Amino acid sequence: MVEQILINEDDFYIPDANQLITEDDTPVDNFASAKQQRLLVGSLYSSLQNQILLAEANVGIYYTDLQPAIVPDVFLSLDVQVPQNWWEKNNRCYMVWRFGKPPEVVLEIVSNKEGDELGKKLRIYEQMRASYYIVYDPTQQLGEKILRVYELRGRRYFETSETWLEQVGLGITLWSGEFEGRQDTWLRWCYQDKTVLPTGDERAEQEHQRAEQEHQRAEQAEQRAQLLAERLKAMGIDPDTL
Repeated sequence: MVEQILINEDDFYIPDANQLITEDDTPVDNFASAKQQRLLVGSLYSSLQNQILLAEANVGIYYTDLQPAIVPDVFLSLDVQVPQNWWEKNNRCYMVWRFGKPPEVVLEIVSNKEGDELGKKLRIYEQMRASYYIVYDPTQQLGEKILRVYELRGRRYFETSETWLEQVGLGITLWSGEFEGRQDTWLRWCYQDKTVLPTGDERAEQEHQRAEQEHQRAEQAEQRAQLLAERLKAMGIDPDTL
């Protein structure tokens, strides 16, 4: 297990968090994006319970105190977690100099043409040195591609057709199904065999189905035992003596 990276404030310049805007109460812009964000974040925590990680939606990331925070729709950072006192000003958002590293994955959900996801935001995440930048464009605002994946190679992002994110050991896939009562096509995390990471509700349903199957098997075994006992009795054999 990789320990969370800590910074010695005596050796590095640490910006004054009191001078930074850590929240501005800007709401999510639409229902679809909000639900998609919950699915991406929630499935990570429900499926990777033994792994230290920090995944959030609409939380600001400061990669330098010279620029305003960038607020991705979703980000994933491995081997770090929120400090215990998260109400302290310098713990309220993701400050790269405090966590010691940028998030491995940043993701934007496109709902209009105003976000400049393929321009300004791409350059910011590239400068931040996030390993992967994912642009999910379900309504094809930016062109024909619904999904774009950029991988950091050296100092630059390169678009790739590979949806398995080798450096984080996860993939992404488009999945048709129901989430929170809504049938649609969703962007989801997946394992290398394309099996999606289940949500908490899906895990509970899987457990319920397994329990039902075990119960049915036990009932079938009992019925077979009773039938065998009746046949033995019909042959004049006491099954209890066997």
